[in-house]
Amino acid sequence: MSAVEQRLEQAILDLAGARGPARSICPSEAARAVGDDDWRDLMEPTRTVARELAAQGRVVVTSGGKVLSPNDEWHGPVRISAAPTE
Repeated sequence: MSAVEQRLEQAILDLAGARGPARSICPSEAARAVGDDDWRDLMEPTRTVARELAAQGRVVVTSGGKVLSPNDEWHGPVRISAAPTE
């Protein structure tokens, strides 16, 4: 994992964790936290990192209120939430 991907992972976990499982973040929030003015260039890497975190069960990714599988193709805007704790 590259240094930027590590920073994106930490940003996603920090931002989503701060909101809790009942609320979500937009991937652009993590991209902005890491990339400042160049955040748009980080949108695809942010979605890739979110997919990996979802596959690990560390976050939940949704679109239109439906949980997305990390193995399926994602279309349109997505939201990222902290994974619920037991």
